[in-house]
Amino acid sequence: MKHFLISITLFLSIATVGYGQIQSNLELIDIFNMEFVSDPQISPDGSKVIYVRNYKDVMTDKNLSNLWIVNFDGSNNRPLTTGNQNDFYPRWSPDGKKIIFKSNMADEKMKLYMMWMDTKESVALTNTTEMPNDVAWSYDDKTLAFNMFVPKKHESIVKMPSKPEGAKWNTPPTYIDDMNYRSDGQGYLKSGNMQLFTLPIEGGTPKQLTFTDFDHGGPIWSKNNALIYFNANFHKPEEIEPLDSEIYQIVVNDGALKPLTTRYGPDNNPVLSPNGTKIAYLGFDDTFQGYQITNLYLMNVDGSNSELISADFDRDIQNLNWSKDGKGLYFQYDDKGDTKLAYITVAGKVSIITEKLGGLSLGRPYNAASYTASNTDKFAYTLGGTNHPADLGVADLKSSKRLTALNDDLFSFRNLGNVEEIWWESSFDQRKIQGWIVTPPNFDASKKYPMILEIHGGPFTSYGSVYSAEIQAFAAAGYVVLYANPRGSTSYGEEFGNLIHHDYPNHDYDDLMSGVDAVIKKGFVDDKNLFVTGGSGGGVLTAWIVGKTTRFKAAVVAKPVINWYSFVLYADNVQFFSKYWFAKKPWEDPESYLKRSPLTYVGNITTPTMLLTGEQDFRTPIAESEQFYAALKLENVETAMVRIPGASHGIADRPSNLIAKIASILAWFEKYKDTGK
Repeated sequence: MKHFLISITLFLSIATVGYGQIQSNLELIDIFNMEFVSDPQISPDGSKVIYVRNYKDVMTDKNLSNLWIVNFDGSNNRPLTTGNQNDFYPRWSPDGKKIIFKSNMADEKMKLYMMWMDTKESVALTNTTEMPNDVAWSYDDKTLAFNMFVPKKHESIVKMPSKPEGAKWNTPPTYIDDMNYRSDGQGYLKSGNMQLFTLPIEGGTPKQLTFTDFDHGGPIWSKNNALIYFNANFHKPEEIEPLDSEIYQIVVNDGALKPLTTRYGPDNNPVLSPNGTKIAYLGFDDTFQGYQITNLYLMNVDGSNSELISADFDRDIQNLNWSKDGKGLYFQYDDKGDTKLAYITVAGKVSIITEKLGGLSLGRPYNAASYTASNTDKFAYTLGGTNHPADLGVADLKSSKRLTALNDDLFSFRNLGNVEEIWWESSFDQRKIQGWIVTPPNFDASKKYPMILEIHGGPFTSYGSVYSAEIQAFAAAGYVVLYANPRGSTSYGEEFGNLIHHDYPNHDYDDLMSGVDAVIKKGFVDDKNLFVTGGSGGGVLTAWIVGKTTRFKAAVVAKPVINWYSFVLYADNVQFFSKYWFAKKPWEDPESYLKRSPLTYVGNITTPTMLLTGEQDFRTPIAESEQFYAALKLENVETAMVRIPGASHGIADRPSNLIAKIASILAWFEKYKDTGK
């Protein structure tokens, strides 16, 4: 970890300063030296912030993390935990005297710990086979509530005869009858459910509160510590209705359950008001649109008088925290590529507190951020920016301040590409489309540069003005990069997001091509050296683009959907994709699935095209890439397939996988780049 190498590198640092440090562009190995802040937790009185400091180990290829603490004014920044381990999920007790956190500090087993803030002593509270998930302190500081996976035996109807003594047979067959039997990043799922538990802070054996065949969301306590509120989907068959959750209360002493909401659609993330009489929560009336705005609701704690508060606010509300006076709530939202911290009154009036939250997506420039609020109207948040991963920011109702600069050591001798916002009109309907141009270090506008169009996934997500190791690596290799938010992207309102509802991919192609044209008009792009890549939903669009145009010299299609017919039956969450992204099931309307599948247009493709996917990807399974690879081979198109061993849909979960992805893309583009020689 960089900050523990000070004594070792002191002499080298002095020597470097004395003779001047050589500036150079980023190298792929630098990804191992990039750090970022996540999950900042401000103390109840607003005086201190605990944050997770994330780093990487080049020898073990692991993402690691420790806890750090700093005063609100930025002074006394120091580690709470140390070691090559994973410490995360700090949560203050209501009195501010203790925290709980998760760690594998003792061994590879994740446990829930408690630390006393006066002595910094810590103790493991759990030694369970499964890890507690969402954890909440009771208001009297004596008890924790959490949800945790409880396995259950899955009976098989396949009965094998007894094998002879000493016989070596294959492992017995696996019998599956659940709709959701595998999940990306988790593999094949064990039978069981997330159940609710309580645990005294002295530790011991957790007490199980629920025993249903459903998953229970994260708990919160009532003011008198007698009730717990949570969200769950108890509607049968819940596998077919994936979003129809409700908010419930459970009596801690006897386990009595009561539903507090009943409408069709998701009701999630309950937050109790300071006086304990109201619950704020998030959700929407489900209309089966591909993109639906997440709204804010208020109700009495008994479930009565539910009302929509954010009807006039056309953005997704995230991460609720009540103000101390109970007259409104703090929240975060994405708006035109920027994540903002805001306040909404119980009457629905919104005001902005601070901007530029972000930085949690190290690989690609997605809007991802977090914040917490104190009882004194002070805030801690992940501070984003195009020239650094997430750092720690703090704010009050008047001003904001940056407290850390974790990567200044690295970026002091590595040049970054400049990021500039750009808007253009789509050739399809003249809608305004937002994007960002990244130019190589030491950029000279009088020269001509090759260009990469990089397309986000989702498709209902958004890119923003935040740092991206992948984009900066492309710029360091000498490419101008364009990334954008075509129609369907979030952070522009519900109407813009649903322009691709049951129509994706289609005119988002026009948005992207218009963006390429807009950058070319600036005069510094070689229009004979255009390249395109994207992952997930961006992989879909990349495969779609090469079936529609020959203007790109080469393409890299990462973790794509190629055949919608096979995808909705083969990916995890099959009940979601066929219900929300299409009007009918594949066999009921095969024409719609084929019309929107890049595989349908493979006969048009002449662009050299690489496929790149993780071998354990269960979101866009590698079979999708294999279909496209085989089709391109049959069409005699230059193609290659890169398979990332052990990687799920989040290829960059291991540092070397992110490096492998970037190196593969650049190698393919360099192979086909016209150097003029």
